[in-house]
Amino acid sequence: MTAVDTTALGALLVLADGRFPAGGHAHSGGAEAAVAAGRIRDAADLEEFCRGRLHTAGLTAAALAAAAAAGADPLLLDEAADARTPSQALRATARRLGRQLTRAARAAWPSPALDALAAARPRGAHQPVVLGLTARAAGLGPAAAAYAACYETVGGPATAVVRLLGLDPFDATAVLARLAPELDAVAAAAAAVGARALDEGTEVLPAASAPLLDVMAEVHAGWPVRLFAS
Repeated sequence: MTAVDTTALGALLVLADGRFPAGGHAHSGGAEAAVAAGRIRDAADLEEFCRGRLHTAGLTAAALAAAAAAGADPLLLDEAADARTPSQALRATARRLGRQLTRAARAAWPSPALDALAAARPRGAHQPVVLGLTARAAGLGPAAAAYAACYETVGGPATAVVRLLGLDPFDATAVLARLAPELDAVAAAAAAVGARALDEGTEVLPAASAPLLDVMAEVHAGWPVRLFAS
């Protein structure tokens, strides 16, 4: 993380805190469907699931957040996020989470940029884009925004699996600790490319795909009873 980012470390801790009222606690990041399908049965499975999610959806989300924090046009980034989210269910989820994060962020860090995005996207912009604008409003840079997005990518499923399987919370935390070096690498790569988007456009942003997550999201959205919204 850069020296500029560390000056606002307190803001980053608030933003990454699970108690921040941005709606993430109601979402499993695909873990609920994976548990039901037998793909996550224990801590080892959870680690592989989170690793795959980090290097695909996580990389893409972190780059979008970094670009927004760097000052790229959020409306163009929102269009780029749509193009990188083939699942209608995941697009709807990203916008719901974005709308909730916008409400929380505007209360915590009032910002004309957040106000403008809320007016332009009343049904919600994609959550990673809002996350990047929130980081910028809180005095954070692209690296911090990328870290927050990457952590959310793996932290959400880990927390959800504790509830879904009764997994020992210590084991879930150990999974996150083992993934920390990879999280650092993905966040750094995302921050670098996100900053480039300011001058080179959204075409340089990664579009890492996770087809199975897309398929599972569509299946999960049709369940009549579920513990998590996604």
